[in-house]
Amino acid sequence: MAPVAVSAFSVSSALGIGQAATLAALREQRSGLAHRCFETVDRPLWIGEVPGVDEERLPAALSAYDCRNNRLAWQGLHADGFAARVAQARQRHGAERIAVLLGTSTSGILQTEEAYRRRDAATGALPADFHYRQTHNTHSLAEFVRAALDLQGPAMVVSTACSSSAKVFAQAARWLALGLVDAAVVGGVDSLCLTTLYGFSSLELLSPEICRPWDANRHGLSLGEAAAFALLERDGDAAAWLLGCGESSDGHHMSSPHPEGAGAAAAMRGALASARLTPAEVDYINLHGTATPNNDTVEDLAVRTVFGAQLPCSSTKGATGHTLGAAGGLEAVISMLALQHGLLPAGLNVRTPDPALRCAYLSENRAAAPRRIASNSFGFGGSNACLIFGREAA
Repeated sequence: MAPVAVSAFSVSSALGIGQAATLAALREQRSGLAHRCFETVDRPLWIGEVPGVDEERLPAALSAYDCRNNRLAWQGLHADGFAARVAQARQRHGAERIAVLLGTSTSGILQTEEAYRRRDAATGALPADFHYRQTHNTHSLAEFVRAALDLQGPAMVVSTACSSSAKVFAQAARWLALGLVDAAVVGGVDSLCLTTLYGFSSLELLSPEICRPWDANRHGLSLGEAAAFALLERDGDAAAWLLGCGESSDGHHMSSPHPEGAGAAAAMRGALASARLTPAEVDYINLHGTATPNNDTVEDLAVRTVFGAQLPCSSTKGATGHTLGAAGGLEAVISMLALQHGLLPAGLNVRTPDPALRCAYLSENRAAAPRRIASNSFGFGGSNACLIFGREAA
């Protein structure tokens, strides 16, 4: 594929609001995870909650979209001057020539959970002020963001679990190559809700302690939430470049990866081929790294199969938590920050490195000058994606 300019990006996660807060936390090796309860969950968990989401207020014209997920999206859109940069692109290209492609897994399902508490006692009817289409519906995220940014181009949402907001980068690159649009707002938003907290608990995938990717005694993941956006343009001043995208669907199992990492390896090879790079030309991998015993083992094998065992890598989920449908977008932004600022971020919370995992995992930050970084995102059902970003187009 032809390199695509990333002219702006923004981020909001448990590490803070904006690039500066995120970079400071990464440099300090500080986690945003905290031991707390959420909503009506009856036991404390380690979660990555974004500060200030409940206090966000949407404009009156967008009030029908009000829900935690869209408030988080609003927060992310206005971090790092992102909305202003999109407005400038709208002036250059026209509102109808800018696409919106976003990833999410649960969208505004918390709004539905809250609405069910307020059902009519006699009829069971949901309250009249509940707007399913503008809140819970998966497409509500793209519809809201398009309205918030005053855009009129094509819009879609990808919901492929944890690969969702990585796959939208690939989709946008294809639309740009085809000439369907001149720019695209991509990324992902996923917010905490009861369905994911109880659901992952029932799957026995939640850790009772802070998640510890690549640790010998890891017990599972910690859930988080995030909003991450990037502006891709055919012609634009690049903050970073999207060099390659790889996708695969191995369909091995609903919730477990292929035991030999076949789908993950295929996505990484696809990204290298798309970028016309050899494995030796990548300087760091931001791993999917969920801290579940099986996933880390399989990803370690897949990475060594494609890149060998010497390439520096780490998972940043020990800092942000697993943000599900927003993970690909969040970790793409972290990868671009690493390119810009010469920082390979440490994987946090490792107490005892797992001797069975033989990748060159970073447990401390490393100052470096990476030219190219790969970011892995692997979802339930074998939906896999790998993105490669660079400081330069070549």
